[in-house]
Amino acid sequence: MAAAKPTPTDSLSFCLAQLTAAAGEGLGGGKDTATNETPLGRALLALRTRHVKAAGGIERFRARGGLRPLLALLRRAAAAGPALSQAGSGSTPSSVESAASSGPAPSPGPAPYAASSSPTPSPPARLRKTLDLALSILANCCTEGACRAEVRRLGGILPLVTILQCVKTDSIQNRTARALGNLAMEPESCGDIHCAGEQLRGGSQLELGLGEGLGCLSSLTLCLPHPSPGAVPLLVESLTACQDSQCLQSVVRALRNLADSPQHRLALAQQGAVRPLAELLATASDPALTLALVRALLELSRGCSRACAEQLSLGGGLGPLVSLASDSKRAVREATILTLANLCAQGLVRPALGNAGGVEVLLGELRRRRSLNGTSPASQQPLVRAVCLLCREAINRARLRDAGGLELLMGLLRDPRASAWHPRVVAALVGFLYDTGALGRLQALGLVPLLAGQLCGEPGDEEEEGREAASWDFPEERTPERAEAGSFRSLRSWLISEGYASPPGDPASSSLSPTSPRTPRTPRLPSGRSPTTATEEPWGREGPALLLLSRFSQAPNPSGVLVTGPALCGLLAYVTGSPGPPSPRALRILARLTCNPACLEAFVCSYGAALLRAWLVLGVAPDDWPTLRARPARRSQHQHQHRELGEMLLQNLTVQAESPFGVGALTHLLLSGSPEDRVACALTLPFICRKPSLWRRLLLDQGGLRLLLSALTRPAPHPLFLFFAADSLSCLQGLVSPSGVSPALLPAVPLNLDPPSPCLYEPLLGPAPTPAPDLHFLLDSGLRLPAHRAASATASPFFRALLAGSFAEAQMDLVPLRGLSPSAAWPVLHHLHGCRGCGAALGPVPPPGQPLLGSEAEEALEAAGRFLLPGLEEELEEAVGRIHLGPQGGPESVGEVFRLGRPRLAAHCARWTLGPGQCPRKRALALVGLVEAAGEEAGPLTEALLAVVMGVDLGGKGPSLDS
Repeated sequence: MAAAKPTPTDSLSFCLAQLTAAAGEGLGGGKDTATNETPLGRALLALRTRHVKAAGGIERFRARGGLRPLLALLRRAAAAGPALSQAGSGSTPSSVESAASSGPAPSPGPAPYAASSSPTPSPPARLRKTLDLALSILANCCTEGACRAEVRRLGGILPLVTILQCVKTDSIQNRTARALGNLAMEPESCGDIHCAGEQLRGGSQLELGLGEGLGCLSSLTLCLPHPSPGAVPLLVESLTACQDSQCLQSVVRALRNLADSPQHRLALAQQGAVRPLAELLATASDPALTLALVRALLELSRGCSRACAEQLSLGGGLGPLVSLASDSKRAVREATILTLANLCAQGLVRPALGNAGGVEVLLGELRRRRSLNGTSPASQQPLVRAVCLLCREAINRARLRDAGGLELLMGLLRDPRASAWHPRVVAALVGFLYDTGALGRLQALGLVPLLAGQLCGEPGDEEEEGREAASWDFPEERTPERAEAGSFRSLRSWLISEGYASPPGDPASSSLSPTSPRTPRTPRLPSGRSPTTATEEPWGREGPALLLLSRFSQAPNPSGVLVTGPALCGLLAYVTGSPGPPSPRALRILARLTCNPACLEAFVCSYGAALLRAWLVLGVAPDDWPTLRARPARRSQHQHQHRELGEMLLQNLTVQAESPFGVGALTHLLLSGSPEDRVACALTLPFICRKPSLWRRLLLDQGGLRLLLSALTRPAPHPLFLFFAADSLSCLQGLVSPSGVSPALLPAVPLNLDPPSPCLYEPLLGPAPTPAPDLHFLLDSGLRLPAHRAASATASPFFRALLAGSFAEAQMDLVPLRGLSPSAAWPVLHHLHGCRGCGAALGPVPPPGQPLLGSEAEEALEAAGRFLLPGLEEELEEAVGRIHLGPQGGPESVGEVFRLGRPRLAAHCARWTLGPGQCPRKRALALVGLVEAAGEEAGPLTEALLAVVMGVDLGGKGPSLDS
């Protein structure tokens, strides 16, 4: 087949020349009789179908300066706009002549035929075709950023707006809207399109110049029939006037691209762009148009304004949107669901959205996304926000509860990956504050421990909700003017409208409900924080969680959920670690729980009373044990106020425990409870019982104390069990001996001073001892130690039999002592010769921090026992106590001393541990060391601790170590 014959339109230069000439001469031009087309028409057709669509063709067209004459041609076309609008393709000759007379002057050249044997397009039809091609070329060129910038620089937006106003043909409206939509992809051009109406309304005369560089071409004045309303109203008008699906899609796309910022979205909504879209969505049958509509509504509903929500609701768009949420196309489905989520930001539309089925749709989609592996949290964020906002209306809360929304919200609270949404979820659950069924379900799902954990969480970057997001159950509510913390500003207003909180200045603001079941003792707050002097309670990030916890605490028996380790730890951590003044509501919760008789057993069995004393009174939190952590400065400054609070709460428990109901409950618990509950009861009694008749009967007569002591060496039922036990035993010792307090420490003896008594053995070690020794002891090391036979035989029955009896050693001057080192033999020789308190017993004792097992001190103690020297044993034990349990010793030394297995030292360790002046942390660490040293042999430790608590001397042999 022969190659096609080249035509002039194959040249880009020819086409540009025709375009430039037409821009200066007019839109018509001479007609080629062979092709029944004008040269301009052929050039425009070639530009659109070949040159612009070729690879790199748009850039070449722009680089060759094609945009300037193209825009000039469009300006001339805009001037002919009224004629194009008045005549259709089938116009009568009279109308054609009228339109031609009102259009621009024709360019010189052969005049068109008046009649022809073939159908000849009328001049307005040719003008429309020219305008169609020019707009199509411009729209294609504006798909590239460089062309969009140049069109804006050359002022090409105003002619497009004028054409949109004057030419009401669907094809031209389609291409004009497409070009505007492409231009709107640039923020600067988008702003110019929004402002085009203001520029055109400056006067009824529009000077359509050709721009700089075309001074040789004249300008044309267009007399508009009325000032232009602007681009957006014209596009909105096209939505209702056009019937062509392609045209509607282009207009919808242009509106979507014009919604590129919150200000522009608001402007579009205020100019009525949303309602026609919603009405069109309800009747659209073309899938492509439906997709364009839902994408536009999604963009317009971002940061949904009140005007947008009102128009979409009035346009009947909620029902179609809910229906399209199950569309087979993923793009339609996802855009629709996100649009519904955006609409939830407006309270006025949420009830209608729920009636249309939006609650079930959003819950189902959120549940689906959470079940998918690998789904990013960002894809769930708008749905989480929407579901939480739906909880602000009672009608939607009921639907959400019936659709399984409570379980979904609880799953979010349990998910650590969703921690950024936890405050929002907790605030949403406040809506169920007086829904008894929902509260019971939430309680069964484990809400209370999660709420307690939220009290001390880190504040997140939360999006603040506007006034319109408040509950629509009370449309006339007013948001307080003063600033609230985080996104809870509107929530506070909603709570006031719902009756969950009192407005500022209301004296009832300190009470959650006017019908409180009981009036607990309100704890005295730190200075300047009394609830009676404050007009309104602080409302911060922890406000919703505290409100829910307060509601749970008002139940007849809240012990099952609130008097537990996690719940109490959360409340106490908030009270002691809050960066600002803690909410009085938290203190009232604690007071309400401690004043409720139904909670007494729970405080006992969960070690709650011991936790209150440790955390508030003693200042030892669970994270401070066993390793002390750095505390914030504020926490240390307010330790005195925390101690007062703790003592008040324990006093509340004491009132309950000493009541007839409490006595019966504690007695039953100690005698008939489970082994764990019996131990917990025995441990807690010294904290909450002050009546001697009660604690003596329960702890001493009925074996509660021995039960506690026997539990020390078993697996700990609580992380702080040994700390609690040490504190409990110390308190019990104070109850048993309130006045006669046994000293906890031995008086320290400075080791660098002269001994209080002279040494009687030292003269034998000189060069000329008087009297001279008549005996030497030979050690395994070969060392010979001088001695007097008579003094040695008198000091010990062992040496009396050895040196003065019938043994061979009685006749020897050099008597061997096997298994004895020089350091261990040194205090033995001193004791045999009458030394008492000369300091020789201190020699074999290692300094604190070094082990005693296997040391020379242990060897000396064994030697004293083997040689039947009880006085030396006492002296050595006293030396060990002075060094390791004195001022230089610490709690880690207590276990080392106990490992020696000496009853007197064991009693001394117990006295050091339970001494009234001892630091609580050191006391607990010492008890830990004692338990580790005792191992499975709990008998010696139990007897030692029991003797110290009861104030008796262990063994009853000889004087006490502390006498």
